[in-house]
Amino acid sequence: MSFDPATHGHQFFPGSASVGVLVLHGFTSTTASVIEWARAIHHADDAAGHHPSVSVPLLPGHGTSWEDLAKENWHAWRDAVDEEYWRLRSRHDHVVVCGLSMGGALAVQLAARYRVAGLLLVNPALALTNRAAAYSHIARHVVTSVPGIGSDIKRPSEGEVTYDRTPLAAVAQLNLLIRQAIKTLPAVSAPALVFRSAEDHVVAGASVDLIRERSAGPVEVIALPNSFHVATMDYDQGIVETASRQAVQNLMRGLGLTHSAGEVAASA
Repeated sequence: MSFDPATHGHQFFPGSASVGVLVLHGFTSTTASVIEWARAIHHADDAAGHHPSVSVPLLPGHGTSWEDLAKENWHAWRDAVDEEYWRLRSRHDHVVVCGLSMGGALAVQLAARYRVAGLLLVNPALALTNRAAAYSHIARHVVTSVPGIGSDIKRPSEGEVTYDRTPLAAVAQLNLLIRQAIKTLPAVSAPALVFRSAEDHVVAGASVDLIRERSAGPVEVIALPNSFHVATMDYDQGIVETASRQAVQNLMRGLGLTHSAGEVAASA
């Protein structure tokens, strides 16, 4: 599979507002799955009309081949996210971290270690629907890869560009990341806006429960009634984009992250 760097590589939208935004894609995917979400957030503005910078990094092992992903570990994903976080912090007073699926787990893990102004999470991966994934650290010695898990999208005209194979070595690393993110939840004090699809074939509903029950910060959940896992490309894409843009705009204008976000999403 060929990945065009202009479409699937690192994307950056410059801005001069007090807030910078980091947007993280999911496992085996690329920045293309979250780029419209990032663009929508970039349209937020403060009272002076300034927009936030929005960085959308391509995580290590992604956008090339599944064999490359098999060689990476979760620390490489974490370090890449840290690098982008500090780049935004050097330019902006505050950083909001957004994540889809595995990107959500990385966002949680980062917020537990550094000062974050808010979290915007779409179907964050803290619990997987496939229970066999828990044994990937064993199975990887027998089976190198399995069919790809991408494109869990209800909208028939949409398709997520992902690897057509999923390396079990990388699934084992994803499990380690998930365990670490769950362990650090009590240290997450930033407010969180969590978008949850009514039907998700990749991430279990327990993910949201864990964030609600263990996070130290306030959590607001916005239901996505007509989407599967990749909601940033699905029927409820507008809900995600409108509420996220409003949340970032609230911060830039001195309001709370979740101030009226639920009402805005309901009217989207």
